[in-house]
Amino acid sequence: MSPQSRLLLAAFGGLILGLSVSVATRVVAQGPPSAPNEATVQWQDAQLLAEVLQRVHENYVNPVDDHQLMHSAVRGLVESLDEHSTFLERKDFEAMQITTSGEYPGIGIALQSAPSGVIISECTPGSPADKAGIRGGDLITEVEGQPIGPGAIETAIAHLRGQVGTVVHLTVQRVGSIAPLKFSVERVTLELPSVSAQLLAPGIGYLRISSFTGTTASELEAAMAKFPRPASGKLAGLVIDLRNNPGGVVDAAARVADDFLDSGLIVSAEGRTPDARFRMEAHPGDISEGAPISLIVNGGSASAAEILAAALHDNHRARLIGRRTYGKGSVQTIMPLSDGEGLKLTTSLYYTPSGASINGTGIAPDVVLSGAESPPAPLDAEGTVPTLARRDAPVARALAELRAGAGTH
Repeated sequence: MSPQSRLLLAAFGGLILGLSVSVATRVVAQGPPSAPNEATVQWQDAQLLAEVLQRVHENYVNPVDDHQLMHSAVRGLVESLDEHSTFLERKDFEAMQITTSGEYPGIGIALQSAPSGVIISECTPGSPADKAGIRGGDLITEVEGQPIGPGAIETAIAHLRGQVGTVVHLTVQRVGSIAPLKFSVERVTLELPSVSAQLLAPGIGYLRISSFTGTTASELEAAMAKFPRPASGKLAGLVIDLRNNPGGVVDAAARVADDFLDSGLIVSAEGRTPDARFRMEAHPGDISEGAPISLIVNGGSASAAEILAAALHDNHRARLIGRRTYGKGSVQTIMPLSDGEGLKLTTSLYYTPSGASINGTGIAPDVVLSGAESPPAPLDAEGTVPTLARRDAPVARALAELRAGAGTH
């Protein structure tokens, strides 16, 4: 390793320990401070990191790129804090921004890797890709002139992404077609739906929330508005399904909770910075007009899903059915870094309205279901006779609880 590389590594080590580049380079050049104080410890730690990076660079069995080595060092530093904090490479940071925003620029296709190459697994109905004639099962051979072979799904995704209003050019091979098919498709803003809904029975609605994004609350409110009301003008009950919901945006979960509460604490959090300490209270206005709620949870219900479950449960608005939740009682903040990277860092611990921390323990349901756990069943096709409660045992139990008048407690 060159002297310049050593200097950069030492400076890097100093930086991540709270030293400036100028301080780090100076202490490496001049030696450690004479007084055994905090600066001495920082110098020794910076020297240790620089020495380890140097040894890896020079002696590891395969050559290691300095840039990637430093990124790995940063990732290890952050991920050693807890299981939820992580350093995000540019592509991961962009993917997380898309996931939490609830919308993304694209043409409306989903991809999957196959031995033959990258296949379009699904084409969203009504999307630009669908309108252009692209079909599920098409094999992508080129995107923007870049050949796409087996294992190149990341390359395909990178070239498919772009600004709304721009055009992407792709070539596909279709089963039954001799010649390749070429398409030019304009990118538009597409939504990642997080709420699906149907009627379980007259006057009883079903809402499945798969994650919490920037559009979840508005999706849920739109779904509620579409439920046909019985003669009384009010819904007789609601089943909210949070099974396998990994969480997402805390504000989205709080807004959904507020939709079903007239008053009360939704969630509180404690952290070291002012932004990490907060209390969220409900405002008057229950969009369900007090309809009893059965809320289904399981071991895959985590984070923001647990915030919603606890808020409705502790404020006596919902009865929980299913299995103990995951137990993620911390809040992560997504921080942008230079060069398009990001940092997902645990900044708060949150508390339920009853004052409990569920971190590592989860939430025990009021009605515990036994037997093998299975994912939620597909919803009924629009316009068909409702059968979901017959095909999905937890939904059937939630419906029975409502009919028995046990929707609240």
